[in-house]
Amino acid sequence: MTITTADTTRQDDLDALRDVVAELERAQNAEDVDAFVALFREDAIWTTGGGRLLVGRDAIADFTRTVLPGAMRESTSSYVPVHVLFLRPDVAAVKVRQVVTGLDGSPSGDEAYEGSPMYVMTKEDGRWLLTANQNTVVVSD
Repeated sequence: MTITTADTTRQDDLDALRDVVAELERAQNAEDVDAFVALFREDAIWTTGGGRLLVGRDAIADFTRTVLPGAMRESTSSYVPVHVLFLRPDVAAVKVRQVVTGLDGSPSGDEAYEGSPMYVMTKEDGRWLLTANQNTVVVSD
């Protein structure tokens, strides 16, 4: 899937943002808490799909350590950036399409759903980090 953006001159940054999202996907599917948490800025804000607000990397780490291990036993997640808006040269809003399926790739069952996260990322010392993030479950009619 192609990322849409009004600024097509930023290919290196687009690739780096895509890499952060890919690492988030890898870490979640591998249940790798440390790799997942390392993607966040120290003072990041994370709102979970259930609406719980987590402030700071320590709170994100504590929450992730309780929910991630074992969470991917019956499902797998894919995360694809679909649109990037550069708010400043060092700040990007990244709209992501999340698809959770059964381990066989089936879109059915209790574990399957679609999400529509928004990740605001900041570039710190040349590295893009998750900074202000909202997970949203897509509710079908």
